Amino acid sequence: MPQDIDEAFLALPLRPLADAALQRARDLGAEHAAFRLERIRSQHLTLRDARLEGSSDGEVVGLSVRVLHQGTWGFAAGVELTAEAAARVAEEAVALAGIARPLARTRVELADEPVHADVTWVSEYAVNPFEVPDADKVALLADYSARVLGQDAVEHVSARLSQVLECTFYADTAGTVTTQQRVRLEPELEAVAVDAEAGTFETMRTLAAPVARGWEYVTGEDGTVGWAASLDELGPLLAERLAAPSFEAGRYDLVIDPTNLWLTIHESVGHATELDRALGYEANYAGTSFATLDRLGTLEYGSGVMHVTGDRTTPHGLASVGYDHEGVAAQSWDIVRDGVLVGYQLDRAMAHANADALGVTRSNGCAFADSPGHVPVQRMANVSLQPAPDGPDTAGLIERVEDGLYIVGDKSWSIDMQRYNFQFTGQRAYRIRHGRLEGQVKDFAYQATTTDFWGSMEAVGGPATYVLGGTFFCGKAEPGQAAPVSHGAPSALFRGISVLNTAEEGGR
Repeated sequence: MPQDIDEAFLALPLRPLADAALQRARDLGAEHAAFRLERIRSQHLTLRDARLEGSSDGEVVGLSVRVLHQGTWGFAAGVELTAEAAARVAEEAVALAGIARPLARTRVELADEPVHADVTWVSEYAVNPFEVPDADKVALLADYSARVLGQDAVEHVSARLSQVLECTFYADTAGTVTTQQRVRLEPELEAVAVDAEAGTFETMRTLAAPVARGWEYVTGEDGTVGWAASLDELGPLLAERLAAPSFEAGRYDLVIDPTNLWLTIHESVGHATELDRALGYEANYAGTSFATLDRLGTLEYGSGVMHVTGDRTTPHGLASVGYDHEGVAAQSWDIVRDGVLVGYQLDRAMAHANADALGVTRSNGCAFADSPGHVPVQRMANVSLQPAPDGPDTAGLIERVEDGLYIVGDKSWSIDMQRYNFQFTGQRAYRIRHGRLEGQVKDFAYQATTTDFWGSMEAVGGPATYVLGGTFFCGKAEPGQAAPVSHGAPSALFRGISVLNTAEEGGR
């Protein structure tokens, strides 16, 4: 059932503050101004061996004004929720535009966007986790932890739960007014096994992804995660991992599960196709990009079965919204089609400035700020590898492999500052021989360049293999911002990928 915007947020003086700020910006000659008021509630719970270890609650409330004044951006923010304070923030934004103007190399202009007058959007969820008593949350996590602690090989269990309720009011001088609410959460349990004789330990965690869902996701009542089965397998998986042989380095065929592949998509496709990185405007946290604008329409990013989309509308996607922080309606578009780079992630200024090269004249809604005190920057949409409509199941992909690995779950990773050379490992890997799984191995990591890796993708699974993964905290910008983002993927088959033995590499 659709949810309503939180009444406490709606009780704030949203429109009077916006009216005061936008009118003051007009009076000072701004050709465009946008007002944003946000309230972001967060809660983090941690348990150690079924006992509460930490609990924190936070709330950020504030407003900001962003202006275009004589072709230059200006931005300011504040926390005082009065009309007089909102007008002062607008004055500060215009003043900062004046300070920045001598440094600007080009005049900023915005791509056209239809006016969205007085629209509301709420993410899809059944139960707001902030309406669930804390005692019930702790009790459920303790029960989950105790279930794992009772298993052979498990020495310790950590449980974590992060939750966010984000409410945003936006208004601009063009007439767009949006009110939005998003709920997201991330539950995770991690088990630890210790090999006292060898002096080593292994960990294994649940694979349930962070999502834009409600409390029903944590309880399992929505049917998305089978928590009992997920928890009951941790102990046996850990015991098998402790006894698993070290994997021999070489070139192998890989079947990669979506629980692992989402992170490879994020790092090698998601960041690489942010247009500000491709243009060299952004390099913080993740560098620039090899996928430069002059290669649009010609770069063979991968094999012909590679179809990647950017999507701000994905159901339960962490980057899904109704409208971005520039008043642009959420959309879906192609980034890689038939293996060729055909699109980027854009905001309004980049869309206008590069319209001829891009072949589009509208932003695809990728401007986002992680708090009212931060300026919107181009941020990642839900970037996803699409399944084949008639593709095989995961077992069917494994049957095609004579000698290789099936990799499940994300773990450590590394990628260069051009998003080109990378290395990924996983929660666990199974040896494949003659089309069948033979049990876990350890000390593995796959290594490739972005185009070689995606070019080696021979097949993708069907819709039944598609899973939405993602992260709460994708870093970018300076000062740093963290954005939530999801990445969907099917299982996929890759041929002849270099696999390292991480124990040998670490000993060098």
